[in-house]
Amino acid sequence: MNPSYTASAPNPYLQTGPAIHTSPGLAFVLGFIPGVGAIYNAQYLKGLVHAIIFGLLISMLDSIHNEGGAPFLAVVLMVFVFYMPFEAYHTAKKRLAGVPVEEFSSLMGPNQKISTRTPVGPILLIAIGVLFLLNTLGWLYFRDLARFWPVVLILVGAFMLYNRLREPGVLTGSNAVPPPMANEYGETRQ
Repeated sequence: MNPSYTASAPNPYLQTGPAIHTSPGLAFVLGFIPGVGAIYNAQYLKGLVHAIIFGLLISMLDSIHNEGGAPFLAVVLMVFVFYMPFEAYHTAKKRLAGVPVEEFSSLMGPNQKISTRTPVGPILLIAIGVLFLLNTLGWLYFRDLARFWPVVLILVGAFMLYNRLREPGVLTGSNAVPPPMANEYGETRQ
């Protein structure tokens, strides 16, 4: 290894601010209580939002009364219940390292954005809202859709695979070594 390339540089992820002594393990355990993990990490508004979302999901699950939307809402509730502890754990680790944490920070930092220009979140919310509206109006029942929800997973997976295969360098490999080139004298260079 060349010694000129081994110079140590400061870690860009560690801030020079004072580290706040938190326990990521305790934050993880408290994260199972809606909002408490965020409150432990001094994210009070996020804790309130977590508690409100949890309450809304429980109330929606209670109001469905054995219709086809109950399994979907139960899955959403379980995902949210398991999201909160992991989010609290990662936030506590950031605070312990001295990284400044914003009120509504999440598992993804500000520089880790999804590289798509498609507004997936709004489209998903509109689609779910339309399904609930159609169920409420009696035009389309969840129990009819509940039989075919795996088709949605198949379509989403196929779309993700298609997008991955469309990216340059996926099939050929972006780290592939090019073949040796011949110069004008017929000699190959490495």
